[in-house]
Amino acid sequence: MSRTVMIVDDSLFMRKILRGILTEMGYTVAAEAASGIEAMRNLHTSHPDIILLDIILPDSNGLDLLESIISACPDSTVVVCSSIGQQPVIQKSLDLGAKAFIQKPFTPEKVGEVLESLVL
Repeated sequence: MSRTVMIVDDSLFMRKILRGILTEMGYTVAAEAASGIEAMRNLHTSHPDIILLDIILPDSNGLDLLESIISACPDSTVVVCSSIGQQPVIQKSLDLGAKAFIQKPFTPEKVGEVLESLVL
């Protein structure tokens, strides 16, 4: 069975890039969201195995959203995918429950490496 993914990023371009990478790797993109509100709405209808979450969103801080997602859907694995790669931000993401952090810009190989390293 294919693992399902929800991509949360306000950039349509980034969502398309990630969708292509994930599809090529055999994942099913169950939902996409451009905002925190949309992410929470989609979370309850798509029940993704993995959530790729950007930090900068138009209506919410991704780190606050991370806490809400983990509370609402504790069985999903959250991977933060952001251009904000300072060590304190990475550490806070992990402390709040993210299983990994992917720094933008990334390569398809990096995305694959991170996802394959997760025990799902």
